[in-house]
Amino acid sequence: MWGMITALVSGALMSIQGVFNSAVMKQTSMWVSAGWVQISAFVVCLVMWLFTGRSAVSELWQIEPRYMLTGGVIGAFITYTVIKSFDALGPAKSALLIVVAQILVAYLIEVFGWFGVEKAGFEWRKAIGAAVAIAGIVIFRWE
Repeated sequence: MWGMITALVSGALMSIQGVFNSAVMKQTSMWVSAGWVQISAFVVCLVMWLFTGRSAVSELWQIEPRYMLTGGVIGAFITYTVIKSFDALGPAKSALLIVVAQILVAYLIEVFGWFGVEKAGFEWRKAIGAAVAIAGIVIFRWE
């Protein structure tokens, strides 16, 4: 249950953040906006780390495979693409496309077992669910 609530909060926060970041970009620049997001996130993480214990830092350098440490780099590009899509398409269309892309890529990761994720078999039910989500985009964009 908590996982579902957390996921819903995450989606809501992403939509709000996209609007905020797009507004900051319009008044500054893309990289200032994206940089601010990353720097402010770093500060929040640093403060939370100070309050919750500092024992896990040495373990960070033992992470294998090493490419798993590029999540922050990917985060910078996520910030960039969210800002650009919210600016170009608006919050609702952008969020819809972002969520469908997340569903499709996450399902591919599960089916093929990429990045160390436990491999799950292909299920038509899930493929049909993704197709319904794509149909939702078509209906949503229909003018």
